[in-house]
Amino acid sequence: MAELHPQVVHFTIVLAIVGVGFRFISLLGRPAFASPAAATLLLLAALAGVASTQSGDAAHGPVERAPGARPAVVEHEEWGERARNVLLLLGVVELVGLAMARSARVRYVRMGAAALGLVAVFAVYEAGEHGGELVYGYAGGVGIRSGDPRDVERLLLAGLYHQSMQDRTAGNAQAAADLIEVAVRRFPQDAEVLLLAAESKLIDGRNPQAAIDALGTIQVASDNRILRTRRATLQADAFEAAGQKDAAIAVLQPILEAYPTNTRIKDRLEALKAKP
Repeated sequence: MAELHPQVVHFTIVLAIVGVGFRFISLLGRPAFASPAAATLLLLAALAGVASTQSGDAAHGPVERAPGARPAVVEHEEWGERARNVLLLLGVVELVGLAMARSARVRYVRMGAAALGLVAVFAVYEAGEHGGELVYGYAGGVGIRSGDPRDVERLLLAGLYHQSMQDRTAGNAQAAADLIEVAVRRFPQDAEVLLLAAESKLIDGRNPQAAIDALGTIQVASDNRILRTRRATLQADAFEAAGQKDAAIAVLQPILEAYPTNTRIKDRLEALKAKP
């Protein structure tokens, strides 16, 4: 059930928010369907809240074992339980309202449900906010949810890339180059990784010739427009840095002929040709 947690929680969020919205509308007395719609949605939200908590409990084990993630997991878990409890209480109030549908006092029950609904929405929001922090701030569940080892590999590659860019921005070129070398060792056949490594030789290593040599060995599919353009652009950068303007023009010209609408390549060629 753990792998279903992301899907289930979104149902809980939507059902709770829309259900509470309908409950407030129902206090106006019309349209007639607003009150039964609110009751239905909020009862479903209570059930979804239970499913969200159970699926979250099933998912949290591997996530909280990641170094530094446990406090975020606990906080998300606590808010999830609060949201479930409030939604269950709201569901009980809605059942009371259904039982008192013919009573003149049902309006007060629905007003109470609307007020409690605001509390429920707040709890659901907090649970969702802390869940988002866990996923985007701690990579909680990322790469391990499906059980596919390739997901973990993609997570590793993304981490190496983003940290290398952080290091480069911070002026730590050697650290950036080291991380990219790790990526190359882990993914030696990946053309995008190899292009990233060639770029690192140029930017981090400040070695245009090494970049030129590396780029000359990288094969990309002839029908892959993005990689063809990226390789040619990197080659042009390296040739220009090495003082070989004509070679830079030569690698870009075929790309412009193949993709004549690429204004970036066109502008780059014009700039190169305009240089003395």
